[in-house]
Order: sequence, then structure tokens, then C-alpha cells
Amino acid sequence: MFKIKSLRDKNKEKNKEKKAQKIDEKKKTKNEDTPKIKNIKMQILAITAILIFSAAICPVSFQNDTFYTIKIGEHIVNTGTIDMQDPFSWHENLPYTYPHWAYDVMIYLIYNIGGFLGIFISTIVFSCILGVLIYITNCKISGNKLISFIITIGAMYLLQPYITARAQLVTFILLELTVLFIEKFLENKKKRYAIGIILISIAIANLHCAVWPFFFVLFLPYIVEYIVFVIIDAQLIFKIRKKYYECKIKILENLSKKNSKYVNKISTNVEKLEELKTTQTKILANRDKNRQAPYKIRFYKNNAAKWLIIIMIICAFTGLLTPLGDTPYTYLYKTMIGNTTKSISEHLPLTLIENKEMLVVLAVLIAMLAFTDVKIRLKDLFMLSGLTLLMFMTRRQESMFVIFVSAIVAKLIVDLITKYDINGLKEAEQISVSNLGITAIILIVILISVIEIKPKIDDSFVNTSTYPVEASQFIKNNLDLSNIRLFNEYNYGSYLIYEGIPVFIDSRADLYAPEFNGVKGEDGKYEGRDIFSDYINTSNIARYYENTFNEYDITHVILSKNSKLNMLISRDSNYEQLYADNHFVIYERDVD
Repeated sequence: MFKIKSLRDKNKEKNKEKKAQKIDEKKKTKNEDTPKIKNIKMQILAITAILIFSAAICPVSFQNDTFYTIKIGEHIVNTGTIDMQDPFSWHENLPYTYPHWAYDVMIYLIYNIGGFLGIFISTIVFSCILGVLIYITNCKISGNKLISFIITIGAMYLLQPYITARAQLVTFILLELTVLFIEKFLENKKKRYAIGIILISIAIANLHCAVWPFFFVLFLPYIVEYIVFVIIDAQLIFKIRKKYYECKIKILENLSKKNSKYVNKISTNVEKLEELKTTQTKILANRDKNRQAPYKIRFYKNNAAKWLIIIMIICAFTGLLTPLGDTPYTYLYKTMIGNTTKSISEHLPLTLIENKEMLVVLAVLIAMLAFTDVKIRLKDLFMLSGLTLLMFMTRRQESMFVIFVSAIVAKLIVDLITKYDINGLKEAEQISVSNLGITAIILIVILISVIEIKPKIDDSFVNTSTYPVEASQFIKNNLDLSNIRLFNEYNYGSYLIYEGIPVFIDSRADLYAPEFNGVKGEDGKYEGRDIFSDYINTSNIARYYENTFNEYDITHVILSKNSKLNMLISRDSNYEQLYADNHFVIYERDVD
């Protein structure tokens, strides 16, 4: 009996030990999974918060380009062709390049299904996609999710003026995806990322060919960094000098066979050659040491970058895969040499005093690089310098600066914090994914989002103070659209197009410039109708309006009430006021 009891006790103890061991193993497994769980929580938290904020910053009221986009898309769908002729102004035989025909068709199809609400929802979707992509790219480059999340929220805040139903929003997404694919390709050289980059090039050439040349700018920092290292590692000066001494020694050896006086010169040159090799060895040792512990610029050579050159060359031919002929290659050049950029706000140079947000961003960047021990990678320095230059040349590039420099800023901040507190970021992430941290972050983002949404609650898709909604109805109901020659202003011409009213001008500035509607003369300048300049000079009172109106046989005029031109025409007895509301006025011109 005692033996049986003792065996039972031993079995019970063994079972207890096994249970305890299983519990310990479960706890150990749980502890091992904790970092993964925290990582997933951080990802979900960041993306959720970014989606909320990205949706909140979307404007309700549309910009002028949206209206002509709808009508161009409708025209392409209904005719089934891209005829390269403008169908919306009353000027005859104006060539039109359809620079974002694919986007126009897409927006029209969305409008055809859901109206203005559908376009608004699509803008929210595109904004959210952009926000998430910026976050993912920042995480890839900086290696930290919390800092990437904070920087992404800041980037989306700065991008608010560019979040609208325009082709640029879709190209922002594609360009950010390009950087992500380049980083992924350089990491593992998988072909799918190279194919993805080529497909993006084709998409941009059709969705917004004006931005297509910028696509290649994204390659340059990576390629130039690689070329710099190739040149440095080639040791060209050393190899030339080494070859010089070797050839000289060989010549002297041949001469010494005939004359012994050359023997001493051989030994002298051999010594110089050995001295050169010793010096080069020291230089290489110092170079490797500096690369491992650089002063300000981090050096990294990625041999996969040479394949980017081939990918870029392939992409250069994808501009032909459009129905637009050579437009992807010539559109930006023609725009830059013309005079339209001097009169359109987004094409003007950036003035920092008028853009305090960018002033702060640049000040922070300069402070980190100049007054801290943080180091920047060579390709990031190239990217930062190039985008800064482009931004100062034309303020519209501020959007590109924000999108692509955000990852560089995130990387610098992560390096700076890590240098002084290795565990600081890990502890901060742990706090962020705690129940209290998650609640606090979501509430803060919701609060900021509510602040962003509140001023827009009463906004309509079409702002009646900006666009002649009622005036357009009056024109359609009371005037013969097939016979009138209406003079209108630039900023709302696209809405008149949306209403089916032929226009004098609209925000498709290229259409009205000689670089696009004329031909190149022997002197290299384009000769054609400069409708854009005629409009600018007339609306600014730099040219007598009657001269312009006589030249174009204007019969009717629609103007903003607070415009300079209206101040003059309202006092002219040759103009009869047909309509007026709080914002717009319509005149009939006495042409007799």
C-alpha cells in the first residue's frame, strides 16, 4: 500500500512539474510575441490616425481645374478619341494636348456615378492613400514607426493646399510609391519592384504628363551617389601615376641594357612607386575609417543602384506609350519657356516670409545639420538640396519637398534621439501602444481633425462667391451660346465650361499660349495666338480693354464685381448691364 501511494505521489508531482513547465513555456512564448504584437498595434494605431486626419483635411469646395476635368473626360468618353483640338473655348482651331487625359476620364466616370459627392469621396480616398504611403515610406527609410507617424501627420498638414480633386493628387501617390519601390529594389533587387517602377512611369505619362519629367528626378540622388562612389573607388589618379612609373621603369630597364647610367634612375623610380603604393594604402585606410565614422555625411555604396540606371533608361521610352505623341517630352519645356508661369501663383518663386510653415521646416533642418552631431546620407543630401532648389524656383514644388523630405527629416530625428537615448524611442512606442497611449493619440487626432473640419461644415462643392453659378444659368437661359463671344476671367472659366458655356479663357493656361497653339519660327521662338497675355494685360488694365475686345469681336462680358476691369466698364455707356448678383455682373457690348 505504501509503495502504491508513493508511486501515486510521484506521478502527481511529475504532472505538476509538467503543467508548470507548460505554463512557463506559454509565458515565454507570450513574451516573445509581445514585440510583434506591439509592432502590429503601433501600425494599426498610426494608420488609423493618419486615415482620420487625411480625410479631415480634404476641402469640400472644388478648385477650378476640377470642372474642366469633368467636361474633358466626358468629351473623350463620348467621342471615343483624343482629337488634340479644344472643344470648349469659342476660339477657332485651338490645338489642345490633353496633358492628363486618363485622369480626366477617371474623374468623369466617378462623377457620372456619384456626382460631386463621388468626386469628393474619391478625393478623401486619394488623400488617405497618400497619407498611408508617406507613412510606410517614412518607416522604411527612418526605421521607426512612432517618429514616422508624427512626421506624416505634419506632412499631411502642410500638404492641405494641394489636397484637391486635381491630377496632381494621384501623381503624388505614384511618385511616393516610386520612392518606396526604389528603396525596396535596392534592398533586395527583386524584379517586381523594377516592373512596378516602369508601370508607374507609364501611368504618370498618361495621368499627368506635366509631372512625368519629375519622375526621373527621384532617381538622380541614388544614381549620383553611386557614380560618386564609383569614381572615388576607381582610384583614377593613383592608377594613372602607378602606370606612369611602371612604364617609365620598363623604358629605363630597356635603356639600361645599352647604357648603365640608367640603373640609378630605375631604383629611384622604383622607390617612388613603392612610396606611392604606401601612401595610397594609408589613404584607403583613412577613407574606410571615415566611411565608418563620418563627420557629417554618411557614405554608403549600393551596387544595385547601377540597375536603376537601366530602369531609368527604359522608363525614358515609356513616354511614347500614350496617345499624346511627344507631349510627355515637350510639355514641361514649353510651359517653362512661356510667359504663363510668370502670372500664375503656383508657378511663382517661393517667398519664405509668406510661407512661415516652410520657414520653420527649413530652420529645423538647418539647425539639426549644423548644430547637432546628426549625420545625413549622401543621397539624402542630394535629394534635400535638389528639392529645396526646385521649391525656391517655383512654389508648387513645395508639395514635392514636403512629401519626399519628410522621410529624410524622420531619419534625422530618429538618429538624433537614438544617439542621446538609445532606449528612448522604444519606451515611447511602448507607452503609445498602451491602452492609455492609444486612447490619448486617437483623441488628440480626432480633436485636431474636428478643428480642421469645423470651418468647412457649411461649405458647398461649388462656392457661389468664387464661381458664377446663378450667372451661368442666366447666360444659358437668355443668351444664344452659339453666337455670343463672351469675355470671362481666368479663375472661373472652367466652371463656365462645366455649364456648357464657350469661354474666352480658363485655367488650362497652356491652351492659350503660343508655345502650344503656334509653330516654332526660324528664331527659335513660337509664333501663335497669345490669348493668355492678352487676357492678363487687359484684366490688369495694362492694355485698353476696347482694343482687346475689338480684336476678338467680344459681344458680352462677365466679370467679378470687385475686379479692376469692372470698375471701368461699369462706367462705360457702351456696355449695358444685363445681370448682376452679389459677386458677378454681365454686360452686353454695343458693337455698332
